[in-house]
Amino acid sequence: MNDVTRDIWARWRGTTRARIGLGRSGDALPTTALLEFQAAHGRARDAVHGAVDCVALTERLAPRPCLTVRSQAPDRTTYLRRPDLGRRLDDASAAMLKDHAGDWDIAFVIADGLSARAAMTHAVPVLQHCMLGLAGWRIAPIILATQARVALGDHIAACLNAKAVAVLIGERPGLSVADSLGIYLTWAPGIGRADSERNCISNIHADGMSHDQAAATLLWLLHEAKRLQLSGIGLKLDPAGVAALPPGST
Repeated sequence: MNDVTRDIWARWRGTTRARIGLGRSGDALPTTALLEFQAAHGRARDAVHGAVDCVALTERLAPRPCLTVRSQAPDRTTYLRRPDLGRRLDDASAAMLKDHAGDWDIAFVIADGLSARAAMTHAVPVLQHCMLGLAGWRIAPIILATQARVALGDHIAACLNAKAVAVLIGERPGLSVADSLGIYLTWAPGIGRADSERNCISNIHADGMSHDQAAATLLWLLHEAKRLQLSGIGLKLDPAGVAALPPGST
Protein backbone atom coordinates (compact mmCIF):
# COMPACT_ATOMS: atom_id res chain seq x y z
CA MET A 1 0.00 0.00 0.00
CA ASN A 2 1.50 3.37 -0.99
CA ASP A 3 1.19 6.79 0.61
CA VAL A 4 -1.66 7.76 -1.70
CA THR A 5 -4.02 4.96 -0.67
CA ARG A 6 -2.91 4.50 2.95
CA ASP A 7 -5.62 5.36 5.51
CA ILE A 8 -3.79 7.62 7.97
CA TRP A 9 -6.80 7.67 10.31
CA ALA A 10 -7.08 3.92 10.79
CA ARG A 11 -4.84 3.78 13.87
CA TRP A 12 -6.94 6.44 15.63
CA ARG A 13 -10.39 5.03 14.98
CA GLY A 14 -9.74 2.16 17.36
CA THR A 15 -9.13 4.60 20.23
CA THR A 16 -12.24 6.76 19.99
CA ARG A 17 -15.96 6.55 19.28
CA ALA A 18 -15.79 9.94 17.55
CA ARG A 19 -16.34 10.02 13.80
CA ILE A 20 -12.96 10.93 12.38
CA GLY A 21 -11.44 10.57 8.94
CA LEU A 22 -14.69 9.46 7.34
CA GLY A 23 -13.47 10.14 3.82
CA ARG A 24 -15.38 11.52 0.87
CA SER A 25 -17.34 10.30 -2.10
CA GLY A 26 -17.37 13.22 -4.49
CA ASP A 27 -18.75 16.14 -2.49
CA ALA A 28 -20.42 13.95 0.15
CA LEU A 29 -19.68 11.31 2.75
CA PRO A 30 -19.19 7.71 1.65
CA THR A 31 -22.44 5.74 1.70
CA THR A 32 -21.41 3.54 4.64
CA ALA A 33 -20.46 6.52 6.81
CA LEU A 34 -23.70 8.31 5.94
CA LEU A 35 -25.84 5.28 6.78
CA GLU A 36 -24.01 4.79 10.09
CA PHE A 37 -24.60 8.45 10.95
CA GLN A 38 -28.31 8.17 10.15
CA ALA A 39 -28.62 5.01 12.24
CA ALA A 40 -26.91 6.70 15.21
CA HIS A 41 -29.21 9.69 14.84
CA GLY A 42 -32.22 7.36 14.83
CA ARG A 43 -31.02 5.62 18.00
CA ALA A 44 -30.61 8.98 19.73
CA ARG A 45 -34.13 10.09 18.74
CA ASP A 46 -35.57 6.78 19.90
CA ALA A 47 -33.79 7.18 23.24
CA VAL A 48 -35.25 10.65 23.79
CA HIS A 49 -38.79 9.60 22.94
CA GLY A 50 -38.72 6.20 24.65
CA ALA A 51 -40.52 5.31 27.88
CA VAL A 52 -39.45 3.37 30.95
CA ASP A 53 -41.35 0.20 31.83
CA CYS A 54 -42.11 0.81 35.50
CA VAL A 55 -43.75 -2.61 35.89
CA ALA A 56 -40.63 -4.37 34.61
CA LEU A 57 -38.38 -2.27 36.85
CA THR A 58 -40.54 -3.05 39.87
CA GLU A 59 -40.28 -6.76 39.14
CA ARG A 60 -36.50 -6.58 38.73
CA LEU A 61 -36.11 -4.71 42.02
CA ALA A 62 -38.38 -7.04 44.04
CA PRO A 63 -38.72 -7.61 46.93
CA ARG A 64 -37.61 -4.04 47.59
CA PRO A 65 -40.69 -1.77 47.42
CA CYS A 66 -41.06 0.70 44.55
CA LEU A 67 -43.32 3.70 44.04
CA THR A 68 -44.12 5.28 40.66
CA VAL A 69 -44.43 9.04 40.29
CA ARG A 70 -44.57 11.56 37.48
CA SER A 71 -43.65 15.18 37.04
CA GLN A 72 -45.96 18.02 36.12
CA ALA A 73 -45.18 17.49 32.43
CA PRO A 74 -48.26 15.65 31.11
CA ASP A 75 -46.58 14.17 28.03
CA ARG A 76 -43.24 13.84 26.28
CA THR A 77 -43.70 16.83 24.00
CA THR A 78 -44.42 19.11 26.94
CA TYR A 79 -41.52 17.60 28.88
CA LEU A 80 -39.06 18.45 26.11
CA ARG A 81 -40.39 21.98 25.69
CA ARG A 82 -40.87 22.80 29.38
CA PRO A 83 -37.91 21.61 31.47
CA ASP A 84 -39.32 23.47 34.48
CA LEU A 85 -42.33 21.14 34.64
CA GLY A 86 -40.04 18.13 34.80
CA ARG A 87 -38.55 19.44 38.05
CA ARG A 88 -41.76 19.26 40.08
CA LEU A 89 -44.08 16.40 41.00
CA ASP A 90 -47.69 16.48 39.99
CA ASP A 91 -50.11 16.88 42.89
CA ALA A 92 -51.15 13.22 43.09
CA SER A 93 -47.54 12.01 43.20
CA ALA A 94 -46.56 14.54 45.88
CA ALA A 95 -49.52 13.55 48.05
CA MET A 96 -48.75 9.86 47.66
CA LEU A 97 -45.09 10.29 48.64
CA LYS A 98 -46.00 12.27 51.76
CA ASP A 99 -47.89 9.19 52.93
CA HIS A 100 -44.54 7.34 52.82
CA ALA A 101 -42.51 10.02 54.60
CA GLY A 102 -40.16 8.78 57.29
CA ASP A 103 -36.73 9.16 58.80
CA TRP A 104 -34.98 7.99 55.63
CA ASP A 105 -31.22 8.27 55.17
CA ILE A 106 -31.38 7.97 51.37
CA ALA A 107 -33.94 7.97 48.60
CA PHE A 108 -33.01 6.43 45.25
CA VAL A 109 -34.80 7.64 42.13
CA ILE A 110 -34.73 5.91 38.75
CA ALA A 111 -35.77 8.50 36.17
CA ASP A 112 -36.31 8.37 32.44
CA GLY A 113 -34.62 11.71 31.74
CA LEU A 114 -33.54 11.98 28.12
CA SER A 115 -32.83 8.27 27.64
CA ALA A 116 -35.32 5.78 29.02
CA ARG A 117 -33.14 3.06 27.48
CA ALA A 118 -30.26 4.05 29.77
CA ALA A 119 -32.48 3.86 32.85
CA MET A 120 -33.85 0.46 31.83
CA THR A 121 -30.41 -0.97 31.04
CA HIS A 122 -28.13 0.35 33.74
CA ALA A 123 -30.02 1.66 36.79
CA VAL A 124 -30.96 -1.65 38.42
CA PRO A 125 -27.48 -3.27 38.28
CA VAL A 126 -25.89 -0.11 39.71
CA LEU A 127 -28.43 0.02 42.55
CA GLN A 128 -28.01 -3.65 43.36
CA HIS A 129 -24.23 -3.25 43.61
CA CYS A 130 -24.48 -0.09 45.68
CA MET A 131 -26.93 -1.38 48.26
CA LEU A 132 -24.49 -4.09 49.30
CA GLY A 133 -22.51 -1.36 51.03
CA LEU A 134 -25.41 0.40 52.77
CA ALA A 135 -26.06 -1.93 55.69
CA GLY A 136 -27.71 0.01 58.49
CA TRP A 137 -28.94 2.81 56.22
CA ARG A 138 -32.65 3.57 56.23
CA ILE A 139 -33.52 3.34 52.54
CA ALA A 140 -36.82 4.73 51.29
CA PRO A 141 -38.89 2.83 48.74
CA ILE A 142 -37.26 3.18 45.34
CA ILE A 143 -38.94 5.87 43.28
CA LEU A 144 -39.58 5.32 39.57
CA ALA A 145 -40.11 8.72 37.97
CA THR A 146 -41.38 9.57 34.50
CA GLN A 147 -41.05 12.83 32.53
CA ALA A 148 -38.33 13.63 35.06
CA ARG A 149 -35.47 16.10 35.24
CA VAL A 150 -32.63 15.84 37.75
CA ALA A 151 -34.14 18.39 40.15
CA LEU A 152 -37.30 16.28 40.50
CA GLY A 153 -35.26 14.35 43.05
CA ASP A 154 -35.29 17.39 45.34
CA HIS A 155 -39.09 17.49 45.41
CA ILE A 156 -39.24 13.71 45.89
CA ALA A 157 -36.81 13.79 48.81
CA ALA A 158 -38.63 16.70 50.42
CA CYS A 159 -41.92 14.76 50.33
CA LEU A 160 -40.25 11.63 51.74
CA ASN A 161 -38.23 13.54 54.35
CA ALA A 162 -35.01 11.89 53.12
CA LYS A 163 -31.58 13.18 54.17
CA ALA A 164 -30.10 12.49 50.73
CA VAL A 165 -31.27 11.65 47.25
CA ALA A 166 -29.51 9.89 44.38
CA VAL A 167 -31.15 10.29 40.98
CA LEU A 168 -30.20 7.67 38.38
CA ILE A 169 -31.27 9.28 35.12
CA GLY A 170 -30.86 8.79 31.41
CA GLU A 171 -28.41 11.32 29.98
CA ARG A 172 -28.90 13.28 26.78
CA PRO A 173 -27.96 10.83 23.99
CA GLY A 174 -25.25 11.61 21.49
CA LEU A 175 -24.32 10.12 18.14
CA SER A 176 -21.88 7.69 19.75
CA VAL A 177 -23.85 6.59 22.85
CA ALA A 178 -27.63 6.56 23.23
CA ASP A 179 -27.89 4.73 26.56
CA SER A 180 -25.62 6.61 28.96
CA LEU A 181 -26.75 6.83 32.59
CA GLY A 182 -25.92 9.62 35.01
CA ILE A 183 -26.22 9.72 38.81
CA TYR A 184 -26.79 12.92 40.76
CA LEU A 185 -26.31 12.90 44.53
CA THR A 186 -27.66 15.70 46.74
CA TRP A 187 -27.28 15.90 50.50
CA ALA A 188 -30.05 17.72 52.39
CA PRO A 189 -32.12 18.02 49.20
CA GLY A 190 -34.88 20.55 48.86
CA ILE A 191 -36.68 22.52 46.18
CA GLY A 192 -34.38 25.20 44.79
CA ARG A 193 -31.08 23.37 45.26
CA ALA A 194 -28.44 24.48 42.75
CA ASP A 195 -26.52 22.12 40.49
CA SER A 196 -23.33 23.15 42.33
CA GLU A 197 -24.77 21.42 45.41
CA ARG A 198 -24.83 18.03 43.68
CA ASN A 199 -22.21 15.44 42.80
CA CYS A 200 -22.45 13.83 39.37
CA ILE A 201 -21.29 10.44 38.11
CA SER A 202 -21.68 10.24 34.34
CA ASN A 203 -21.02 8.09 31.27
CA ILE A 204 -22.27 4.81 32.73
CA HIS A 205 -22.67 2.54 29.71
CA ALA A 206 -21.11 -0.49 28.03
CA ASP A 207 -18.16 1.48 26.66
CA GLY A 208 -17.85 3.85 29.61
CA MET A 209 -17.98 3.43 33.38
CA SER A 210 -19.01 -0.07 34.48
CA HIS A 211 -21.90 -0.82 36.84
CA ASP A 212 -19.68 -1.89 39.72
CA GLN A 213 -17.36 1.09 39.28
CA ALA A 214 -20.32 3.48 39.26
CA ALA A 215 -21.76 1.80 42.35
CA ALA A 216 -18.43 2.01 44.18
CA THR A 217 -18.13 5.69 43.33
CA LEU A 218 -21.68 6.39 44.48
CA LEU A 219 -21.14 4.40 47.66
CA TRP A 220 -18.00 6.37 48.54
CA LEU A 221 -19.77 9.66 47.86
CA LEU A 222 -22.74 8.65 50.01
CA HIS A 223 -20.60 7.77 53.01
CA GLU A 224 -18.56 10.96 52.66
CA ALA A 225 -21.68 13.09 52.20
CA LYS A 226 -23.11 11.63 55.39
CA ARG A 227 -19.86 12.17 57.27
CA LEU A 228 -19.39 15.75 56.08
CA GLN A 229 -23.11 16.61 55.88
CA LEU A 230 -22.73 18.12 52.42
CA SER A 231 -22.53 17.42 48.70
CA GLY A 232 -21.54 19.35 45.59
CA ILE A 233 -18.41 21.42 45.13
CA GLY A 234 -17.47 20.94 48.79
CA LEU A 235 -17.24 17.15 48.33
CA LYS A 236 -14.34 16.14 46.10
CA LEU A 237 -14.12 12.63 44.74
CA ASP A 238 -11.08 10.67 45.90
CA PRO A 239 -10.36 7.82 43.42
CA ALA A 240 -7.98 6.25 45.93
CA GLY A 241 -10.77 6.17 48.50
CA VAL A 242 -13.09 4.49 46.03
CA ALA A 243 -10.43 1.90 45.19
CA ALA A 244 -9.86 1.20 48.89
CA LEU A 245 -13.47 0.16 49.56
CA PRO A 246 -13.57 -3.27 51.23
CA PRO A 247 -14.03 -6.23 48.82
CA GLY A 248 -17.66 -7.21 48.50
CA SER A 249 -19.00 -3.80 49.53
CA THR A 250 -20.43 -3.29 46.02
